[in-house]
Amino acid sequence: MSVLQRPAGEAVAALTGPGRDPGPSGSRRRRGPRSRARVNAQVVIALAIIAVFVLLAVFAPLIAPYDPVAGDASQKYLPVGSPGFLLGTDEQGRDILSRLIWGGRTSMLVSLIAVVASTLVGSALALTAGFANDRVAGLIMRSIDVMFAFPVIIAALAFAIILGPGLLVVVLAIVFVATPYVTRIVFVEVKRHRGREYVEAAVSLGAGFWSILFREVLPNVAGQIVVYATGLVGAMIVFSSSISALGIGVQPPAADWGRMISEGAKVIISGNVTVALLPGLVVLVVALAFNWLGDGLNDVFDPHKRRSRS
Repeated sequence: MSVLQRPAGEAVAALTGPGRDPGPSGSRRRRGPRSRARVNAQVVIALAIIAVFVLLAVFAPLIAPYDPVAGDASQKYLPVGSPGFLLGTDEQGRDILSRLIWGGRTSMLVSLIAVVASTLVGSALALTAGFANDRVAGLIMRSIDVMFAFPVIIAALAFAIILGPGLLVVVLAIVFVATPYVTRIVFVEVKRHRGREYVEAAVSLGAGFWSILFREVLPNVAGQIVVYATGLVGAMIVFSSSISALGIGVQPPAADWGRMISEGAKVIISGNVTVALLPGLVVLVVALAFNWLGDGLNDVFDPHKRRSRS
């Protein structure tokens, strides 16, 4: 049985992972003071990591010690800790630290833009499907099923053939892969709120279709949308890096974490492991930070916790 064929509660659990059921009917236990303190510390650490990388990306021209695309063949494959090259150099003698700093601009910015776009599109589709008639809802959700079934790499290659390799391909590929998940998650939440008393009260008072969606339902599901989108950024940073590593994303000599991993992988066999290892570790750390932040926000918006505090 596929994820989309399961009951709503199981589908959400399968898509969001264990412990991230957004509904009040979830079986999560209420957290004690120690657990809440741990979650708060996790959020602080995640925010600190994200803030550091964002600041590095924003102020890359001032922080990066070298031009990220300029290399010196006589300085290639310098090890970590070499004088003047803290993280060493790559196969073209380019400073790895400078390329990591500049690469964050591309990788994080592209992922953030694409996730915001897919969240807006997916939420709009889910809100419409959740309150529309069966024919419209069926059309929207069956279209989402098709997107789930379509191979993501094939879609990315198709975008690259039509538009040519570049940043736009990465953005479109992320929107294509993320929109179905956002739509499914928000759709389940909207259906859960559809029969609530406040919605029935709005209907009895003569509120229109769009008024109910955007003034009544959206504020009540916005928390879970933010939680899921935050965690999705980390996954899409990894995905965007894989697209660039395939050669259909950011093109050389531009600095990009995925491109750095791809170029470094070609020389691992010669013993130059750090060329690919360092950008891979950066992608892992940033992705984990966004996932930790999403988990922390999930606890903030958790309805069980809100009731226990009231």
